[in-house]
Amino acid sequence: MNNFLITVRIADREYRLKIDKKEEETIRQAAKKINENINTYAENFEYKDKQDLLAMVVLQHATSAIKLEEQVEFQEKQLFGKLEEINKVLSEKLSKI
Repeated sequence: MNNFLITVRIADREYRLKIDKKEEETIRQAAKKINENINTYAENFEYKDKQDLLAMVVLQHATSAIKLEEQVEFQEKQLFGKLEEINKVLSEKLSKI
């Protein structure tokens, strides 16, 4: 693993992270997206402190992650079912040869 130190700023606070160099762009994009979401919530909702904004962003991202996991699981089940159908058809055809 090629460890690399970076600093990202989230909600006006800096975080030093030791990462694999190939993850840098993804992590920087994630930090940017988090900050954009924080700013959107700050502009549109009342809040007491940054923790309220961070909680809303975390909830938003966790919800998106769960929905994506459910979609992937559904698609994998559909794919597995189709592959079983294809395998059955091929087995039947091959057994007749």
